[in-house]
Amino acid sequence: MVLSLNSIRACLEGAVPAVIATCARDGAPNVSYISEVHYVDSCHVALSFQFFSKTRQNVLDNPRATVVVAHPETGAQYRLAVRYLRTEDSGPLFDCMKAKLAGIASHSGMTGVFRLRGSDVYRVESVEEVPGTHSTRAASEPVGLAEVRAAMARLSGACDLAALLDGLLDELQCQLGVSHSMVLMLDAARGTLYSVASRGYAESGVGAEVRPGEGLIGAAAHARIPVRISHATSEFGYGRAIREDARRHGVAAGVDAEIPFPGLPESQSQIAVPILAGERLLGVLFAESPQTARFGYDEEDAFAALASHVGAIASLLGEDDEPPSESARIPGATSPGGATLSVRHYAENDSVFVGEDYLIKGVAGAILWRLLRRHADEGRSDHTNRELRLDPAIRLPDLSENLEARLILLARRLEERCPSLRIEKTGRGRFRFHVLRPVALQEIPR
Repeated sequence: MVLSLNSIRACLEGAVPAVIATCARDGAPNVSYISEVHYVDSCHVALSFQFFSKTRQNVLDNPRATVVVAHPETGAQYRLAVRYLRTEDSGPLFDCMKAKLAGIASHSGMTGVFRLRGSDVYRVESVEEVPGTHSTRAASEPVGLAEVRAAMARLSGACDLAALLDGLLDELQCQLGVSHSMVLMLDAARGTLYSVASRGYAESGVGAEVRPGEGLIGAAAHARIPVRISHATSEFGYGRAIREDARRHGVAAGVDAEIPFPGLPESQSQIAVPILAGERLLGVLFAESPQTARFGYDEEDAFAALASHVGAIASLLGEDDEPPSESARIPGATSPGGATLSVRHYAENDSVFVGEDYLIKGVAGAILWRLLRRHADEGRSDHTNRELRLDPAIRLPDLSENLEARLILLARRLEERCPSLRIEKTGRGRFRFHVLRPVALQEIPR
């Protein structure tokens, strides 16, 4: 029976090694395993090119080959007649396959051995089931379009960015049963992604950072395409271990203050999807699970649809000031009391410490320090987004930078780590800064 490539997408997850058969110019056959068979579209797959092998030489001489893949749950095997077209050594396809191959290498203990040289693109000319390999299984519940549609409708009603991002994670949990997820926004000036919302973790990890190109999240941001793996990785554990070891041995110089990334200790499946507004990267939606092969193509499609919807809405949510409400004009009734809070600001990178504890850095740190200075010097509590955007002391990198996301990050870090300082939204583009204890400010110059 001739099948479509879409009907066997589950066989292209890499859970079961695939096999390729090629033929040399003199007719001598060659059979070997392939690390990765990647679904490109309904007519094409890409195979990982890692070594200058006999297989590689054969397809350059004779572009026709046969690939056999297996279903990870039923064991059913399928034969693909393919024809080699080209090799890509850069771009989104290559970056995606490189990230997945890194996961395979980590899982198999072959990190440093597996290195992707290129993505060999093949046209799939036919797909057929290998006789005698079919078996039945209980059908898994697919991701329903109705649930995705309902989630998108509810997200459309978000009144601000915080409600939109929280709503996205709530919908993943309620509609798709995803227990561990987070949203990271892009700080283009510093070249990092920072977490602003999460679900399911003992520690929220708000403010934790990832660099584009680093791990699964970074790969999705760099390539601007969904990246998904179905087995254990250690993408952040190694970096944290190095930092902790350095601190234990007193080697603190050059080790930046870091908010721990709230990853699952035994993550078996991960998916990262970029959030885009047109061509502009806003952030990344990430989810993980202790269950092997938790995220398939259906989940990837659902995540991509929701991320695209959120990106479009986020680009339309304005930050312009609105007239303050009557309640916003009433000054805060609570006067500072209790022990003095010591707050230290390092001008070099705008990092802020409360006592001896690291709180925040970067633009969010600059905003906090400006709010504290104005409260101390002028007694000001009410502020607008507009004045922050235009304030040269904050050095916001670009007017297109999402200031609202920085305020969400700052408000949530204060709520978790320093409840004596609080940001309260009083209208669109307006907020009040509450200082509930006396504060002693110390500036550390560059």
